[in-house]
Amino acid sequence: MDKDAHPGAATIGALFLDAEALYQELLRGVQMLCRADTRLVGITSGGAWLVERLQRDLNLSGKPGVISSAMHRDDFAKRGLASSAQTQLPFDVNGAHILILDDVLYTGRTLRAVINELFDYGRPASVKLAVLVDRGGRQLPVQADFAAARVALGEQQSLALARSDAGVFSFEVKAG
Repeated sequence: MDKDAHPGAATIGALFLDAEALYQELLRGVQMLCRADTRLVGITSGGAWLVERLQRDLNLSGKPGVISSAMHRDDFAKRGLASSAQTQLPFDVNGAHILILDDVLYTGRTLRAVINELFDYGRPASVKLAVLVDRGGRQLPVQADFAAARVALGEQQSLALARSDAGVFSFEVKAG
């Protein structure tokens, strides 16, 4: 990470990602996707942080939902269940228009698991997806309805959203 960069920014090779600037772009995209009755649902943990802030910045009433992919992952035996990753949907899913939010879309496996989890709670009228970053590399036929940025990363690299105590977003880039 570049020490002289804006807080919340990460440099990946020649690529510069400013998480706060991308959040502002995501905010605009979510406004375009939302209907008056759309319910926001964030995927733990990065998506949950995004949905919490979006709910406030959009002045939406009610509580947003948080959804975990843990119970439906195809690698559950290896990853296990995290205590902080519990699904909380404080509204009736049946007939709802749902916008799922996540920090980074990669293979599509997490989203597949999240959709299975969502349908355990009911049958929504529609489901859309908005992400901060789409990094390509799909293993399943999944795409975001809105992505604030699209970047290409190697298979050995990972990108995740981080949040400071003050609520400022940044990216963590890991290799290996």
